[in-house]
Amino acid sequence: MSDIDLKTQTGTPNNPITTDILIIGAGPVGLFAIFEAGLLKLRCHLIDVLAQPGGQLTEIYPKKPIYDIPGFPEVLAGDLINNLMKQAEPFKPGFTLGERAEIIQKTEDNQYLVITDKGTVHKAPNIAIAGGLGCFEPRKPPIDNITEFENKGIDYIVKDPEKFRDKHLVISGGGDSALDWTIFLQEIAASVTLIHRRTQFRGHPDSVQKVLDLSAAGKINLILNSEVTQLQGNQQLKTVGIATDGMEELTWTNCDYFLPLFGLSPKLGPIADWGLNIDKNAIEVNTFDYSTNVDGIYAIGDINTYSGKLKLILCGFHEATLMVQSAFKRIYPNKNLVLKYTTVNGVQGFE
Repeated sequence: MSDIDLKTQTGTPNNPITTDILIIGAGPVGLFAIFEAGLLKLRCHLIDVLAQPGGQLTEIYPKKPIYDIPGFPEVLAGDLINNLMKQAEPFKPGFTLGERAEIIQKTEDNQYLVITDKGTVHKAPNIAIAGGLGCFEPRKPPIDNITEFENKGIDYIVKDPEKFRDKHLVISGGGDSALDWTIFLQEIAASVTLIHRRTQFRGHPDSVQKVLDLSAAGKINLILNSEVTQLQGNQQLKTVGIATDGMEELTWTNCDYFLPLFGLSPKLGPIADWGLNIDKNAIEVNTFDYSTNVDGIYAIGDINTYSGKLKLILCGFHEATLMVQSAFKRIYPNKNLVLKYTTVNGVQGFE
């Protein structure tokens, strides 16, 4: 990845970790904010509940290709995170990983203290919430014994596609995740069966057409108006029972893995109690600088909402860029901030 030290520093009430911008969330948008802040000579420290940087890109789909990052016709999610870490490296960010930002307090000198669930204390004049979807957990289908087979044939996310090479897979879902992984995994798996409870899909039309074409070519088994309702196996999943509309009896299918890909259930967690304006699990912001209703607190990336919001990584990069400009002005209100192009000045890191 990079030579950035990921060891969590010690932060106590009497000796907190101090920084210019405290970023909550170490996903792609939070990592890019380090670079943009560094160009303005602002230091960043990041807090993330996950044990490594990258957010969902690292935790959920590191091997999945991304096609809409400018300058990269195709880049794996994990490689994008590696590149963002290398880009941030000259600016020596700090990290508090494996901890959740829990409590926020305003100080007498107009700064903020942020305390994690493990008691690590941070202090900064600016906070940028870049927590993606917030604290998330997979949506699970209502199958009575599903927990018995978790990590024993049932996976809710795909971390390493090679795990499924030459295996027999059953995938459930009708959104982009189910469609994308069906398309990708059919090239390496022994067989892929996609089950959807409706005839219409919620995913991108191009992906829907690819799945239909694969089914017509006999490369996948597509079962519509159906859902998996029962699981069987001895210490390891062996078969799934499929209920189909209009049929009284279940259809049983052998498989090595069952992947119910119904997306993630986002929750803001403690951030919901920080006095921010919230709309449907997202933080309302001003698009001038992506500030919230609380002075000095910003929200960038998928966690924010505004008119015309698009949940795209590249949009989050834009939001991070404008956010750090505003954070600079809060710290140095009397300094004239002049935009300087990196093509002229290069990138000058911290000593």
